[in-house]
Amino acid sequence: MKKIICLLLFFPILSCNNQEYRDLNKNGKLDVYEDKTQSIDDRVSDLISKMTLREKAGSMFIHIAFVGENGEMVESPVEGNFFSAAVPKMSTMLNELNMNHFNIFNVVTKENMLKWGNMIQKVGENSRLGIPITIASDPRHGVPNTIGPYAFTPFFSSWPSSLGLAATRDLSLVKEYAEIVRKEYRAIGVTLALGPMADVSTEPRWGRINGTFGEDSELVSSLTKSYITGLQGDILNDESVASMVKHFPGSGALDGGKDSHFPPGIQSYRGGNFEYHIKPFEEAIEIGVSSIMTYYSLPIGITKEEVGAGYNSELLLGLLRGKYAFDGIICTDWAIISDIILPDGKVVKPASAYGVENLNISERLEKVVMSGVDLIGGENLTNELVKLIESGQIMESRIDESVSRIMKQKFQLGLFDNPFLDSKQLEIFDNEINRAKGIEAQKKSLTLLKNHENVLPLSESSKVFYHGFNEDFLSKNNIHNYDDADINVIKINSPNGRFEYEYMFELLLGGGPLNFTNKEIEEYISIMKEKPSIIVINLSRPAILTELESHAISIIADFGSNDTIIKDLLYGKFKPSGKLPFDLPSSMETVNIQLEDLPFDSANPLFKFGHGLKYQK
Repeated sequence: MKKIICLLLFFPILSCNNQEYRDLNKNGKLDVYEDKTQSIDDRVSDLISKMTLREKAGSMFIHIAFVGENGEMVESPVEGNFFSAAVPKMSTMLNELNMNHFNIFNVVTKENMLKWGNMIQKVGENSRLGIPITIASDPRHGVPNTIGPYAFTPFFSSWPSSLGLAATRDLSLVKEYAEIVRKEYRAIGVTLALGPMADVSTEPRWGRINGTFGEDSELVSSLTKSYITGLQGDILNDESVASMVKHFPGSGALDGGKDSHFPPGIQSYRGGNFEYHIKPFEEAIEIGVSSIMTYYSLPIGITKEEVGAGYNSELLLGLLRGKYAFDGIICTDWAIISDIILPDGKVVKPASAYGVENLNISERLEKVVMSGVDLIGGENLTNELVKLIESGQIMESRIDESVSRIMKQKFQLGLFDNPFLDSKQLEIFDNEINRAKGIEAQKKSLTLLKNHENVLPLSESSKVFYHGFNEDFLSKNNIHNYDDADINVIKINSPNGRFEYEYMFELLLGGGPLNFTNKEIEEYISIMKEKPSIIVINLSRPAILTELESHAISIIADFGSNDTIIKDLLYGKFKPSGKLPFDLPSSMETVNIQLEDLPFDSANPLFKFGHGLKYQK
């Protein structure tokens, strides 16, 4: 037998037969899971054989992580962020609960993001088996003054929302966008993107429409595939970002548009159109998406057992694992088992345990796992899962299935071989080509809805008074005397947030009626009566513009473009080319009687899907 001699170089880097490797379990020899010349399947099998029950259980949870201003680990609530008080200490999740998946809630400077990423990877390296950390993120490539799923990150390139990308109708541009996101995410250690949203937004009142690609299933499917391919490449590798497409089986048909983060959590298919909503997920699976996130909703009339998607074995084992042969990671949305509670006992978000409200925490956890889930979002129930395994209620072989999928993804992403970041990677943020691509997308997303007597583009001599634009833009561009203005340009947002709510977090998600209040209409019309006026509306949802349309000489739909870019469009520095990704309804009466799961089901829309004018001069 050939004797293998291993030489310690620098803990934990070893050399064995002239091959350097990371001695992750610190035993002084080359194990199969440490050997990058071995197949990933063999490495996974070897690792699983070495993991304790607790290490396996902890690997099945992903929770929120806050990044300290100076790149430190956050161990106490963040000032000004009430939500942070509901999140366990980072050290507890890492060291006591054996967790190794986290989604970042906030972003600090790029240098301190790198510092934080390396710090928690060092904790992973120092664990018994050296299991690396998967860092995930929601979308972060919006423009200034955007919040929610498109939060502005100063050092990232800036792009329009998913609705804006859909308005471009440019599949190659969307793929380029995802490729740039991949490079910028990897530079700060993010290897898992919580997206894209492949939900088809047939219910216009839903507050999360701005995260979707719109109302048409074919368009959503095509853009979803382009996005996933840009993130992952043709096959998941050490330069990829894994894509977690969401929210299976499609959350665009919510009853009354009420988001299922909160009760009643019903997905309505009164129009019998379930297949229309699941199509983008079918196509995502066909091109090899690595992960799928379920939504909270209870899909009425679709499965025999009417429970939320994360508890629904017919959806997960029957459809995903069975019909579609999906063998990637299935993850729940956040907090479907436990309430999110502040230290004072106040509930920020109740558990979205639709259909299983009568079960206790342990019973819910068991049902989630046995329904086919691999990764559980927003929970830290390591201890409870270990008890279920030790009691025989869940077989360890079932846990091994999930942990094998989870570890396989880490191996594919190269995290076991090198999870650490180099400061040279931050140079990607100086790439002007990437920033220019984001600006190109912002331009192409702007959609001209009305242009009475071809008033646009404006002449260079036109004197404009801007309303509702950001303060920095106004200070540089507004004329000093309103009376000297020839024209008003009024920037407004889609109506949002007018509904009764029980939990503060509901307001962040939005929703409610799509029409403006009488007070708002009177205010806008009074401005438009003074001078010829152009409306620029940020369409985070399909706003009802009927009362305002006749008073405006032009209307531009904005999906997340910088104010300066909007000005350039007004003056003809470039031509509009965007097309609406959904219908704009004519009234709330037509919205209220439409069926939630049917596209283009609102009678006599003011502007139809695909509408978008060109300049005639």
